[in-house]
Amino acid sequence: MKPSAFEYHAPETVDEAVTMLAELGDGAKVLAGGQSLVPMLSLRLAYFDHLVDIGGIAELRGIRVEPEAVVVRSATVDATVEHDTGLAARVPLLSRATPLVGHFQIRNRGTVGGSIAHADPAAEYPAVALALDAEIEAVSPRGVRTIPASEFFVGLWATALAPDELLTAVRFPIWNGRCGFAIREFARRYGDFAIAGAAVAVRLDDDDRIERCAIGLFGLGGTPLRATNAEHATVGQKFDVAAPELGRLAVSALADPPSDVHGSAAYRRRVGAAMVERAWSEAIEEAMRG
Repeated sequence: MKPSAFEYHAPETVDEAVTMLAELGDGAKVLAGGQSLVPMLSLRLAYFDHLVDIGGIAELRGIRVEPEAVVVRSATVDATVEHDTGLAARVPLLSRATPLVGHFQIRNRGTVGGSIAHADPAAEYPAVALALDAEIEAVSPRGVRTIPASEFFVGLWATALAPDELLTAVRFPIWNGRCGFAIREFARRYGDFAIAGAAVAVRLDDDDRIERCAIGLFGLGGTPLRATNAEHATVGQKFDVAAPELGRLAVSALADPPSDVHGSAAYRRRVGAAMVERAWSEAIEEAMRG
């Protein structure tokens, strides 16, 4: 199918893009890599009068390392993240999530900011941002504001961005110490969206006790989720927390997992628990290696 008619805009600067969004109002949509938006438009699942293409804005591309965080500009393509060794050393969870994003052709066009702004609950990047307490930078005619990932995802394909706001960067904190990271997902075919997945980060103290823990879940609700009950239960415990029990605990508080042609809610709970179990075991093993 073909998308409905729209007017195409290609601003060259962030200021120009923000001005366009403010002037065009609710009928405008930001186009980044287009790997999610264009299929939706072609299937007539979405319709907009105006598309504002930010792919040509040079200031929205690139990765910057800070003392306590790595900042990924919003139009940075997934392939750049995948092959950045400095990012892999500082934010391993983001790096390890990237090969799971579609196929390499998609990663050559898709962007980090586009995925997070699209807020698909089965996508990897939103879950990683949530698990790592990332911060989202947004620009509007009113200026710049920072939105914690915990407040950013508000519903199915819905975020806290205002219609005239442009996501410009995502700041991923760096974890130091004896840390381990892992992400596991189950999809029916390689490159498909996950039926269920888990992103885990853990830090051990000198006594092999869990000092910090983060568990992000995807494919298990209308937004990416944090398994806060499981996180709180592990802190202060020895590293050998039973992984199967932790997996069950992580999904026990899920309010309403999706039930569709890919699987029932009960099936997704079981798969989600298994993904938490596997990711947890891998993260703990890495942390124990120091």
